[in-house]
Amino acid sequence: MSNSVVIKGNKYGIVVVFDDKIPFDDLKTELSEKFKSASKFFDKANMAISFEGRKLTPQEERECLNIISENSDLNIVCVIDNDEMRERYFKKAVEDKLEELSAHTGQFYKGTLRSGQMLESDSSLIILGDINPGAKVIAKGNIIILGALKGNVYAGAGGNEDSFVVALEMAPIQIRIGDTIARSNDSNRKSRPLSSEAMIAFVEDGNIYIERLDKDTLCDIRL
Repeated sequence: MSNSVVIKGNKYGIVVVFDDKIPFDDLKTELSEKFKSASKFFDKANMAISFEGRKLTPQEERECLNIISENSDLNIVCVIDNDEMRERYFKKAVEDKLEELSAHTGQFYKGTLRSGQMLESDSSLIILGDINPGAKVIAKGNIIILGALKGNVYAGAGGNEDSFVVALEMAPIQIRIGDTIARSNDSNRKSRPLSSEAMIAFVEDGNIYIERLDKDTLCDIRL
């Protein structure tokens, strides 16, 4: 028996290494012999499998799985793909979806942030307290402040300009949403009385707008 097919395994999975210079029909014959002789070592285990050394078509992969099934009692629960480009694509797709989902969930924080303090989140943030001047809040999702906003906030930190900022008292030094930034004039901010109504900051046409939070505004929020 040649070494054109090499089987490597542990208690969780098997790697089958093919010689890419051997005709596929010859590899199938040796694959059958190898698994038939090794069947007592694997018994009826549930395992993952990976094929290496040779690029298999989907049809060839199915043929190999059928050969393994016919010549052993192994239960192959999954085939591990070694295509690096496909793996990177899947990885990005999963990460993008997780980021999208995290933006629709929220973390709670109770307390006032004072000058020099910073709070960060990979999702949205609901803060039960004030954001004082010199404090900073950064979130990849939305920021909702059930208190006074007098410091800096950065919503949509992953670049999402559909994010928004809500505060019961809106008097920020700076608001950033995605890549759009708005700064408050310091003298105007100090002289202007705080609104007694909840306000929302959002991006539209490349600018940040701050409006009273009411039923109509809530209907227009993009989630």
